[in-house]
Amino acid sequence: MARPTLTRQGVAVIGAAAAAITIGRVFAIIELFVIGAGFLAAVLVAVAYVWIRRPKVDAHRWIHPSTLVAGDTGHVDIQLQHTGHFATPPFVLEEPVVRTMTDDHVARLPVAALRAGSVSSSGYRVPTATRGVVGLGPLKLTVSDVLGVARSTVLIAGTSEIVVAPRTLVIDMPELGRGTLGRALLESSRRLGPGDFHGLREYAAGDELRSIHWRASARTDDLMVKEFTVEGLQRCTVVFDPSLAAHGTNSNFEHGVTAAASLVSSAMRAGLNTRFVTAGGIDLRGPEVAHTTQRVLARIEPSDVPIVAVDNDMADGLLLLIVVTGSRHTASWRATSAISDPTITPVLVATNEASDAHHLSVSAGSDDEFVAGWQSLVGEPRPSQHPTLVAFP
Repeated sequence: MARPTLTRQGVAVIGAAAAAITIGRVFAIIELFVIGAGFLAAVLVAVAYVWIRRPKVDAHRWIHPSTLVAGDTGHVDIQLQHTGHFATPPFVLEEPVVRTMTDDHVARLPVAALRAGSVSSSGYRVPTATRGVVGLGPLKLTVSDVLGVARSTVLIAGTSEIVVAPRTLVIDMPELGRGTLGRALLESSRRLGPGDFHGLREYAAGDELRSIHWRASARTDDLMVKEFTVEGLQRCTVVFDPSLAAHGTNSNFEHGVTAAASLVSSAMRAGLNTRFVTAGGIDLRGPEVAHTTQRVLARIEPSDVPIVAVDNDMADGLLLLIVVTGSRHTASWRATSAISDPTITPVLVATNEASDAHHLSVSAGSDDEFVAGWQSLVGEPRPSQHPTLVAFP
């Protein structure tokens, strides 16, 4: 239980009282004695007031939403329950708002007098410009006397936090045969061999003669070609390199965070088996990977801890392996590009280097640049999506 304290004004009043009494004694001026005594009496009354009149209040903090996205505004509602037998004096709620990446401040909420047993609420907004974690509390209740000479402060609620996730940009996932990346995936699928037999179609220029179905062709006037389904893209792994040396600047690092969050979110939205890997042994997967990745990236800071080599999980289907790093010269990208597994198609998202679509590279020096480069790599979306069919010899 906190004890009453004097404010600056209270200290000044005591100083004035001491000066008045001293001067009154030296010059035998009784009026100054009276003034000094009056000042001291005012201080004593103020201290007694804030000690006796301290409100008995329970507080509950409600944060909505519990997870924000950079640029959103959160709301903190505080419900107050007066548990005393008498009405409270007016008081002030003070709550520190501690941000990990911006300046801190204190939320001050004046509250009117509460009747015995009454319930009241107050609140404030928490605007967020950048990702990170916003710490709230502890919540303090302060009551002061009318003259502002003394005050009493008590803690009525502990600490909480708001997670501010990075923004996610809307991008498309590749389809086999569409765009530079889709064609690369189609070639990978062809190297895995044909899938299930789908049907027959008429011969077209460029088809392999070995794919002609001679028996079916003999029954028609045209050459018929066997058509098979191919293994489509089923898995996507996003690797984020948190090395500041790789990205070059804090700004590039933040663009990399946004790109990684966008890729994971878009891959999940496209129905891919999604995985997120970064330094410190963080390896996320499963149905909640997008949400968990957002919370991890909200807190991530530059680190020189190396990334553990990414395995292929020995799962079926093509794997799109996207590495978000500074450039093609970083250790994380060199290790990825050296993989010779035919089921893996590596893509570089570079925050400190220009795009090179011929080498499956996208620049993420800015959010707009990343979206434009990625959409150029995957090609324009089709009106409808169907299983990709290809003729095999």
